[in-house]
Amino acid sequence: MKEELSIKLTKNEALILFDFLSRFNQSENNEIFEDKAEQKIFWTIGALLEKQLTEPFLPNYKDIISEARKEILDEE
Repeated sequence: MKEELSIKLTKNEALILFDFLSRFNQSENNEIFEDKAEQKIFWTIGALLEKQLTEPFLPNYKDIISEARKEILDEE
């Protein structure tokens, strides 16, 4: 039986994580993974976030992600 965990993220955290995963998965950094299981998890998390977020498909996504980053840094 698979044990499941839930992780709660704010919308800004989810947007920033999705943006990072998208960029990372498109880069040449894939040699950082020790095995295919790690890479699969990155893809799975990215796909789960993609199902939840509409912002990455909006024309002003770059502005949205910039604002999300600013707000996260301002929280400190």
